[in-house]
Amino acid sequence: MDDPTLISRQQLFARIVGGLGGRAAEEIIFGDSEVTTGAAGDLQQITGLAKQMVVTFGMSDIGPWSLMDGAQSGDVIMRMMARNSMSEKLALDIDSAIKQLSDQAYEIALQQIRDNRVAMDKIVEVLLEKETLSGDEFRAILSEFTEIPVENQIPPTPQAAVPV
Repeated sequence: MDDPTLISRQQLFARIVGGLGGRAAEEIIFGDSEVTTGAAGDLQQITGLAKQMVVTFGMSDIGPWSLMDGAQSGDVIMRMMARNSMSEKLALDIDSAIKQLSDQAYEIALQQIRDNRVAMDKIVEVLLEKETLSGDEFRAILSEFTEIPVENQIPPTPQAAVPV
């Protein structure tokens, strides 16, 4: 897509997966019983984004149309009236579609953390030693464990010609 104002379903879904990465990391690294409130802001954002995908952008199994009543952008009373005029089944379908998107994204985030745990541990080890990493250093460490996509690779610096 060339138009920067257009965002694909895949891009939106990737944002949700990324937004769930912190919560997924806590669960994998510290265990379910040690998950903290730290991801609260991320959870609010990804829930809002998932809701937009379903209700505003028509990116769910409910159908390719906007389910948002114009009154929903107005005051609280108008939004309550619009919600009451929506069928209970449609409201349940919307909630179900939002939950399905979030659940799928969370499973992917969990798997990404599991798949990259060794690389994460190495980066943590280096950070504990050095405290900071440049982007190039980060990519160098990461490239030991996984292939870096071409668009994220730093081209090698040209070597100066050595006279012979």
